Amino acid sequence: MGRAQVNYGWGEGSGKLWMGEKAQVNYGMGEKAQVNYGCGKKAQVNRDGEEAQVNYGMGEKAQVNYGMGKKAQALLANMSVLYCIYHGPQGLQHIAHRIHNSTLILAEGLKQAGHELMMTDTFFDTLRVQCNGLKAGIKQQADNHKINLRQFDDGSFGISLDETVEEADLNDLLRIFECKSSAEEIAGDLQSKGNLKSISNSSFKRKTSYLSHPVFHSHHSETALLRYMKQLENKDLSLAHSMIPLGSCTMKLNATVELIPVSWPEFSAIHPFVPTEQSRGYLQMFEDLEKDLCEITGFDGISLQPNSGAQGEYAGLMAIMNYHHHRGDHHRDVCLIPTSAHGTNPASANMTGLEVQPVKIAPNGDIDLVDLKRQVEKYNNRLAAFMITYPSTNGIFEEDVREVLELIHHHGGQVYLDGANMNAQVGLCRPGDYGADVSHLNLHKTFCIPHGGGGPGMGPIGVKKHLIPHLPSHPLVGVGEGRNGGAVSAAPWGSSSILPITWTYIKMMGPRGLRQATEVAILNANYMANRLENSYRILFTGKNGFVAHEFILELKEFKKIGVEPGDIAKRLQDFGFHAPTVSFPVSTGIMIEPTESENKDELDRLCDALLYVRDEIQDIQDGLVDVKDSPLKNAPHTAQVVMSSKWEKAYSREQAAFPLPFVKPESKFWPSVGRVDDLYGDKNLICTCPSMDSYGDYVDDQEAMRSSCKQELSKKPHWLIKAAS
Repeated sequence: MGRAQVNYGWGEGSGKLWMGEKAQVNYGMGEKAQVNYGCGKKAQVNRDGEEAQVNYGMGEKAQVNYGMGKKAQALLANMSVLYCIYHGPQGLQHIAHRIHNSTLILAEGLKQAGHELMMTDTFFDTLRVQCNGLKAGIKQQADNHKINLRQFDDGSFGISLDETVEEADLNDLLRIFECKSSAEEIAGDLQSKGNLKSISNSSFKRKTSYLSHPVFHSHHSETALLRYMKQLENKDLSLAHSMIPLGSCTMKLNATVELIPVSWPEFSAIHPFVPTEQSRGYLQMFEDLEKDLCEITGFDGISLQPNSGAQGEYAGLMAIMNYHHHRGDHHRDVCLIPTSAHGTNPASANMTGLEVQPVKIAPNGDIDLVDLKRQVEKYNNRLAAFMITYPSTNGIFEEDVREVLELIHHHGGQVYLDGANMNAQVGLCRPGDYGADVSHLNLHKTFCIPHGGGGPGMGPIGVKKHLIPHLPSHPLVGVGEGRNGGAVSAAPWGSSSILPITWTYIKMMGPRGLRQATEVAILNANYMANRLENSYRILFTGKNGFVAHEFILELKEFKKIGVEPGDIAKRLQDFGFHAPTVSFPVSTGIMIEPTESENKDELDRLCDALLYVRDEIQDIQDGLVDVKDSPLKNAPHTAQVVMSSKWEKAYSREQAAFPLPFVKPESKFWPSVGRVDDLYGDKNLICTCPSMDSYGDYVDDQEAMRSSCKQELSKKPHWLIKAAS
């Protein structure tokens, strides 16, 4: 680790704030996610006449999303957009000018020292220089100053600057390349000449407006930004409030002790492509983690490169395809997938060029063996892979899993096991032992990386020995001897800065602890299913009457009285619970996964809430309550609605907002928006940005402030490296 990471622009996001404070905005290992916070987000007026923003409109999070959240990089995107909000367009432009001016100074110094710039005259932050002198000496000088330079095969060097580079760093670089002038002297010389070839003086200068929404002009102090962030946070229900029973999502505890190392600079402030001697701790962690994951899964090799479960699916299927092609089996191009599979399964198969053929599900929730045998016979010579989730997506352990996998192997196919439900296997069984050839592991589920709101995630894949040569590789960094599968991520070990979470979890739990966690997860699910089975239909159970680590409540019978799964999901918000997974894998049900993190009291609270809702449904069935004016159809109830002077509903405010004794005023989590029509919102996208007319007065006020700032900045030497604060 050096004083300055002067690498070559792979996207590390540490920065110095506009007013001089340092901020570490770490994007994992250089992986930046882009989230559009502009127009076009779903918005509508809810039942109580309030505007409701669903999903992410300009970063205003509404707690309405209760579906399946596959991993993006939403946490990191929020960090990026908050960085933009804090600085605003003027602050970001000031930072960009500072970086660009620093690069101009360095470029001029390199030319003065007799070196050749291997680029056009127009550049932003990156230079490539061919040295006029001893290259080995320059590299040694850089190492002595703890500065990393990129060295190309032709001996030239690459240098990228960012806002963390200060005048002292710039002077060090100039000395390394044997420039006699200082940064300040070069800056003064450039300013006096007045013929600077900067972006501002070129045809590349931006002429369009950007970040024009008021949110980017409103929170430019730490206090203001902190309060804004807290307002957003207050709209999010998290594990700090109650359990999140999303089926097939494994929203388990992310212990503080596991998260703390992520903030250590040894993990968060290092560039993904530093020389290996500077990242030995990381490499040791990778080695430990790969060894532990192999032991847990029964596989022979692990790739940590995939950034999500879906990316792991893609990498695993590519390994299978490369394996077939290596053997000359180019004709194998069919992938069999059960109809109950996660949607990412057929999507990933399609991306790898495979033809997807569905396999039916039997009435008991198992794979239909008759249909599977028919399919493998039909596609015998073309069968490339079979994708299976175990325990199944229906929440049960399929007792015939070995027979199923042996059937696939007998017909020349490879088995891809979706690791979405590994939380029911760790310490009890290993995919590599019962026939899987490759599987991905959702470290953001089973192994404790937080992923609420959409990421970050990690989806490493484990493979049997014959597939190791086809694991992902990397063009710049060796990630495993003999691997030639190509890269699936820009960074060699994916979002590796979050891997300390999983490493810590495994080391703290140990073999017995991991097994116990799995057993408790299964126990919790069966306890809840047992409490609810007399009031709701448990859609699938195993032959012995038990479920795995999650289960489905079938709600189809309530449809005839007008009650939908979404109604129950929204009503649970009034009890302070995030909804279970709605309409997956069965469109008429909800799926519940309690995980091992919840104690019996919390399990009972959710069961009590669901039983209370069942009583409300019974009142509708008995004709005691009109479904259109029931709590189910009006849920969730916001504080504004409950405290309104006008209340014309057929039930009390207490039933609406405090239906059970455990829902208390001092601890209640209030939904931030009321009832919205999901179907209407999905079909009618409208802009949630303010109208153009509303920008008028605001822009005038900002223009006056901007003019004052410009006058102040004009008094300072603009080309100096020091930031004008």
